[in-house]
Amino acid sequence: MANGNRDPYEVLGLPRNASQDEVKAAFRRLASQNHPDRNQNDPGAVARFKEVNQAYQVLSDPERRANFDRFGAIAEQPGSPFGANGPFPGGVVDLGDIAIDGILGDLLGVFGVGKGDRGDLKLDLELDFVEAAFGTQKKLRYGRIILCEDCRGSGSAPGTVPVACTACAGKGRVRLQQAMFPLAVEKTCARCNGSGRFVTHPCGGCKGKGLVKQEHEVLVSIPPGVEEGAAQVVPRAGNRPRPDKPAGDLLLTIRVKPHPFFRRAGDDVVCKVPISFAQAALGAEIEVPTLEGKGKLKVPAGTQPGAILRMKGKGIPRGGSRGDQRVEIQVGIPERLTQRQRVLMEELAKDLAVETMPEQKGFRDLLKNLFG
Repeated sequence: MANGNRDPYEVLGLPRNASQDEVKAAFRRLASQNHPDRNQNDPGAVARFKEVNQAYQVLSDPERRANFDRFGAIAEQPGSPFGANGPFPGGVVDLGDIAIDGILGDLLGVFGVGKGDRGDLKLDLELDFVEAAFGTQKKLRYGRIILCEDCRGSGSAPGTVPVACTACAGKGRVRLQQAMFPLAVEKTCARCNGSGRFVTHPCGGCKGKGLVKQEHEVLVSIPPGVEEGAAQVVPRAGNRPRPDKPAGDLLLTIRVKPHPFFRRAGDDVVCKVPISFAQAALGAEIEVPTLEGKGKLKVPAGTQPGAILRMKGKGIPRGGSRGDQRVEIQVGIPERLTQRQRVLMEELAKDLAVETMPEQKGFRDLLKNLFG
């Protein structure tokens, strides 16, 4: 009982096989005898009246009475797992509620479709870098699960119908009671796989499963600017595991292949371009690859290694705007010089005053301050 009181049968003075009429009669008699209004000088009357009322609440409710008969006072304790609001009301565990049904055997599991699955199908869609940047249309072929056309999903050969499963009496679930365990375990019927029906003459097209795997093709439109890992949904292009529901959706995850020259940074594209020492010093107009082909880039005189130059509007288009192309300048140093090149370079080195090279001047001043 909720507060540790006596057995409700003992309180009402009844045997355990008492009928509901006997329960009601005993309550009326004892409630009248112990009513506080009739026992104003008896301080224990209120407690007795509450005890009688509580006992009646238990025994007058068929479900609570059955739980008490089975589990005793624990069934009436707050938070009891066997109470009406507990996880195992009436002492029954439904394995379907704790996700064990699939282990015990679900027909759809043969195709990788779980019980309760609405038919959504997940696939990856691979795009190259430029396709992801500008958008594209891709034809995608894949296998999906649909209802067998020969039997319309019944699993029975044409002209026959399934019969009620005798193992579960057409309910689709069976209850097992362990003698040493106080819970009744309920699970999907293994004979009919939860359908409540049994196929006596299996369909030749699906071997009695009601489902077949079919090659399917869809044309997927990819918007410009889609990124790696983005999701795209194609409605009703997934599996259709049940005749009473439409097909699920095809859920695509976008995978973008790396580009040998570009990488993406937000809506900008980034690349590295090598130029010569002379081009960096004197300035030049060079040819640079872009997403749309060759483009021209002006390199200002005195450009330093690692400098970032922008090509406006040459990046990723998205939402009516477009990012830039960022070009990182790499200055190439020749590994070998001809005799004439060496002479010219030595003359140039003599002519280049330290003052014309701010980095060297700053470094010289730093050494002077450190070592005097």
